[in-house]
Amino acid sequence: MNLLVPSRFYVTSGKAVSEVSELNAFDRALCDAGIAEYNLVPVSSVLPAKAQRIKSLQLPRGAILHCVLAQMHGDEGETISAGIAYAFRKDGQGGYVAEGHGHLEMKAMKEILGWKMSEMASFRGIELKPVRYLIEELSVSMDHYGACIAALALI
Repeated sequence: MNLLVPSRFYVTSGKAVSEVSELNAFDRALCDAGIAEYNLVPVSSVLPAKAQRIKSLQLPRGAILHCVLAQMHGDEGETISAGIAYAFRKDGQGGYVAEGHGHLEMKAMKEILGWKMSEMASFRGIELKPVRYLIEELSVSMDHYGACIAALALI
């Protein structure tokens, strides 16, 4: 049986504004995060047991990149954020990822992501190693659209 089990992962984030549209702000945020030239495939929240974190990876343009993606769009005058939290299990059996987005400041987003990770561990009856976070916050300027993203990419 040929199973697709990632062995590496990296986290990245970006934020941007556009005068033209939400889509353009999102595209620019992907550029800021370094993942705009890939075809992103959303996945859920499980880290394989032996997955190693790497700094980043250059893939060919158009490559398929599986990722847990948090994204938030906003209009002028709004504060938006998107974030990723992840942690490995203390028993060595992999880990979990939580994503979040909203009209929130970074501190509130981190708190919400922490609650999500705590409930994931509690529901499974396991303990997690320290949780790591990557959060982007943006105050969207007047006459602009904004976007924040955070992603955990699985390779």
